[in-house]
Order: sequence, then structure tokens, then C-alpha cells
Amino acid sequence: MAGVRGKPQLMTRLDCRTIDVHAEIRMTVVARPAAMLLFAAATLAMPFPVSAAVTQADLSAHWAGYAAIAMFALAYVMVVAEEFTHLRKSQPVIVAAGAIWAMLAAVLAVRGETGLAHAAVREYLVEYAELLLFLLAAMTYVNAMSERRVFDALRAWLLRRNLGYRQLFWITGALAFALSPVLDNLTTSLVMCAVLLAVGVGNPRFVALGCINIVVAANAGGAFSPFGDITTLMVWQRGIVEFWTFFALFAPSLVNWLIPAACMHFSVPTGAPARNNDRVRIKRGGYTIMALFAVTIVLAVGFHSFLHLPPFLGMMTGLALLQLYGWSLQRSARLQEAADYASEGVPGEIDAFDSYEQVARAEWDTLLFFFGVIMCVGALGFCGYLTLASGYFYGDLGPTTANVLVGVLSAILDNIPVMVAVLQMNPDMDTGQWLLVTLTAGVGGSLLSIGSAAGVALMGQARGQYTFFSHLKWTWAIALGYAASIVLHLWINERYFT
Repeated sequence: MAGVRGKPQLMTRLDCRTIDVHAEIRMTVVARPAAMLLFAAATLAMPFPVSAAVTQADLSAHWAGYAAIAMFALAYVMVVAEEFTHLRKSQPVIVAAGAIWAMLAAVLAVRGETGLAHAAVREYLVEYAELLLFLLAAMTYVNAMSERRVFDALRAWLLRRNLGYRQLFWITGALAFALSPVLDNLTTSLVMCAVLLAVGVGNPRFVALGCINIVVAANAGGAFSPFGDITTLMVWQRGIVEFWTFFALFAPSLVNWLIPAACMHFSVPTGAPARNNDRVRIKRGGYTIMALFAVTIVLAVGFHSFLHLPPFLGMMTGLALLQLYGWSLQRSARLQEAADYASEGVPGEIDAFDSYEQVARAEWDTLLFFFGVIMCVGALGFCGYLTLASGYFYGDLGPTTANVLVGVLSAILDNIPVMVAVLQMNPDMDTGQWLLVTLTAGVGGSLLSIGSAAGVALMGQARGQYTFFSHLKWTWAIALGYAASIVLHLWINERYFT
């Protein structure tokens, strides 16, 4: 399930009574050139057949090809430096995408191949459009549930349980692992971290260990679900792995979290925080929106399984249902307001809801970042570089070694451009190897705090308590889980390797 994940300064509301999850997302994920993860929705099997190889031009030894690499590298450096430049991460990659494709089109026009670049851009645009519509619908539902205080209610419920530090350590980790496949690793991490910050006041050691546990659990939980992480979503939408096949990664993902959690357990402080009896009321319509979210998942399943339509169409249909329900809430709110004025002269508490407000609150910087990355990496593939890279990594090194290295690379760079590159390489691998690269790309970012959107977000939310070096102290344990998950996958999923 992971990355997202001028830039506003990282700010955190540590009020124990309320947390705006979406506001935390906007204020923290921009510190990382990672893509936002994902959001829930599902299908039952392959949404599309694997597409044919995209159009390519032999420019790998041409000056234009070298210039394309330089432009993308420069743009990515600017993305990495956004914390200092306050430049939105989408802006440099979109500029780079436009400049690269304009340059390549001009070079090909001189050759007399005027339509080649146009055809390639259209292919990449279709790939991006499917991802955009899918994520837009899912993000809107998550925003709507956040606005209706669903996540606030979950947090308050946990705080009333009067649990010890070690119990909270395991419960927040387990919830992060369980919720990430349904929501996304970033939103889940922020909600669980809010609990840690509320109960761990004055106990930075507990907060640091709890944050590490949440990051590892959330990334692991998103790795076995087709819609739990952007990397799994991209592999699934390509039709490379069937929906239910992804769940073969459940046991390896679970081990990936349990081993480092067990290593950290005895370092978690004993005792218990003071009990908090605050209660949070879910706003009117919150439960119905959760039900509509489930219906949207069913629609995505049905559109593919029975109608053989792409899953984003089911997601968009579910989004329309949310908008219709939003209209119903608005209409009833206006009627209630009129009745209150007529009876008492003042409006009551009506919890009005605007579905289009939730669409507007989507993380557009991240969605546009996807566009820039897909177009830039697509341009490098168009020049022929990804074919050369595929020959080395998946030919000379072999798929297993290459896929393990993908996870390590994801911890340093980001899993989004890495997975986009792998998909555009389109190496000839069996299902077992595609599951392996999905696993490693999803959980590899846990090795470093900067390796995933969840990690970077929590460094901002728990500033001064959860840091790069506090995470690095436990990288050895996370690496044990990483290695164990790979070995377990190679063993229990042997049937998928041919």
C-alpha cells in the first residue's frame, strides 16, 4: 500500500479531542516526493488485459535521450528538496514532462516521424486517466468519512479503553495493519499516531517506538491488498495479477510487521497513560456514507466480474451515489433550518454536508504528481532506456535479485517512480515474481523513515519524538522482517513460480 506520500510548514494539532485527518495529510505528506496511498475500492479479478508494449523510439544513444534523463533527474531533485524550496512536488515533474516530450517530438519531426510521440503520449494518458478517476473517487470517500468524524470517533473509542503502553503498542499496530488494506497506509498512520500523541504525552520513547510500529504495520498491511497501496493498485490495474491472488501475500506481509514489532516489544515502556473519557459523535450521515463506501466496492467488483468493464467506472458510479446522498443531506438540512427559524428563530445543529467540497479537498498535488511521474518515466521508456535497464536487472541479475533490490531502492527514492519504471519495463515474469516485486516495493520503504509517505507524515506529526535516527536505530529489526517476508513468500507461494 507506499508514497506520496509552496510547501506549507509541517503543523500538527495535538488536541486530544479532535484531529482533521485530511488537514494532517495536506500539511505533512508534501514533505516527501511520495504518492499518497491509496484508498479503498476493489475488484474481484483483473480489470484489464495486459496491454501491448507502448510505442518506442530508438533514442537511447541520442543527445535528446541524455537530455531527457538530465531533465527528469533535475526535476526529481527539486521534488526531494521541496521541504526547503516550498515548491509543490507536482510542479517540477509536470514542467519536466512537458519539456521532455516537446524536445522528443521536435527531434522526431526532423526525422519525419511526426506521429510517433503523439501516439506514445496518448497511451500514457490513458494509463494516467484510469488511475486518476479511481483515486479521485476513493479520496473523496475518505475525505467524507473524515469530515463526518468517523476517524475521530475511532480515536476517542481507543482512548477510553484504559489500556497500557504495551497494549496500545500492539493494538495501534494491529489496527494499522488491518485498516491499511481498506483505507490507505497514510490516513491509517495519521489516525493511529493521533492516539499515540494523545496518550504518550511526556513519554517520547513510547511515541517513537509506536510510530515505528505503525509505519511498518501500515506499509505491510497495504502490500497484500490490490487497493492498499499505489504500487499494488498499479500492478492490479495492469491486469498482471488477479484480485484474489494478491492475498497470497498476507502471511509474508504479516511476518514483515510481526518480527520488528516483537523485537521492539520489550523496549516499550510499561505502565499505562491516564484515562481519557472524551466521546466523539459521528455526524449525521456518517454511517450511511460508510455503507455507501462498501456499496462502491461492490460496484467495482460487479462492473468487472459481470459486466467486464474497468473498475474505475464502478468507483465513479459509487462517487455519484455519494453526491446524490450529499444532495439529500443538504436538502434535509435546509428544511430543518427553516423549521428551526419558524419555531425558535435560531438554527439548530443540522450537520450540513457538501459532497463537492470533499472532491475539492482531494490531494490534487499528489494526483498531478502522478501525471508528471508517469509522463516522465514514460518518456524514458519511449527513448528505450527502460528496455536497457530491464535487460540488465531482469536479465543479468535475475528477477529475484532485481525485485529484492527494488524494495531497497524504494526506501531511498520512492516506490512510485520505481514501480512505474518496472511496469513500463514489463519484464517477462511469472505471477510469483510479480507478487514479489509488489511485496518488496510496498514494504521496502519501511527500512527508513523517509522511505514511505507514512514515515514522513509521522515525522511531521510527532516532530521531535519520532525522527530519522530513532527509526534508523531499529532498521536492523525491520530488515529482518523484510528478509523473512521474502523467504516466506518464496516458500509458501512456490506454486506461483514457474
